[in-house]
Amino acid sequence: MKRVFVRCLLVVLAASCTAQVQSQAAPRSAYETPVSCVQIKDGTFHSTSLDRQMKYRVLLPCGYQTGVERFPVLYLLHGLYGAYLNWDTNTHLESYASHYKLIVVMPDAGDSWYTNSATDSKDKFEDYIARDMVAEIDSKFRTLRSRRSRGIAGLSMGGYGALKIALRYNNDFAFAGSLSGALNAPQDLDDRRPDFRVQLLKVFGPPGSTVRADNNGFSLLQSTGTKDLPYFYLACGSADYFLPVNRDFVAQLSSRGAPYEYHETPGGHAWDYWDRSLPDLLRAVEDAISDEHRGASR
Repeated sequence: MKRVFVRCLLVVLAASCTAQVQSQAAPRSAYETPVSCVQIKDGTFHSTSLDRQMKYRVLLPCGYQTGVERFPVLYLLHGLYGAYLNWDTNTHLESYASHYKLIVVMPDAGDSWYTNSATDSKDKFEDYIARDMVAEIDSKFRTLRSRRSRGIAGLSMGGYGALKIALRYNNDFAFAGSLSGALNAPQDLDDRRPDFRVQLLKVFGPPGSTVRADNNGFSLLQSTGTKDLPYFYLACGSADYFLPVNRDFVAQLSSRGAPYEYHETPGGHAWDYWDRSLPDLLRAVEDAISDEHRGASR
């Protein structure tokens, strides 16, 4: 089992918190110029699970075009009301990622909660990410096609989706990361945030539904054997609406003896916090899935 590493800065909670799932981002011009050796590829493919065309963006590491090396992959999921371009256009991702031998994949998933919908049989968004998207990337790019070389992470809705998918598909992902994760989505989030209720009911069905039970990350964590768990990385701002549920999930990780690290630092549910959090997230991915494969070329 990997070493458990916890780094947590506790600060006094702010009296109020704006809980926008994706706050307005700073304009792209506010960010530094991306490193030129990192290459961006946009793609579209037919998802069998969704029976429709889906878009994605891929960040290829420096040196990809001139070599034959295969690389580990990080799937980076967007939040509610977001889209696949958000990570690249609202953060310094290209600059940060230039330091790592890592393929970063940013799929589009609408407001799906990365879940096979309870009310629309055509919306199998968990299957689309875990099966179709992985197969698409492995077929189009020089990836290392093993659990040890594959991670998944996201923010808010994407944080929930990343942890859930990594737990369900624990033979496919060695790393699961969440920034400001909306980890109570199938439980009581529609009561706590009525503005999300319509979409939550569409995805998970009514309270007590089988889909809600099957997609409860806390239950999935409890039922997964410790030896099968990925390495978990969680971070949440001290002024974030989702701070309590993140603390609860970390407490369960600790009680299970799971390999994880947790970062709690000043910040809210906004792009400036997610941008500041990206370097540490990518460092954790490097530690978890990249080091042992650096230089591999099978």
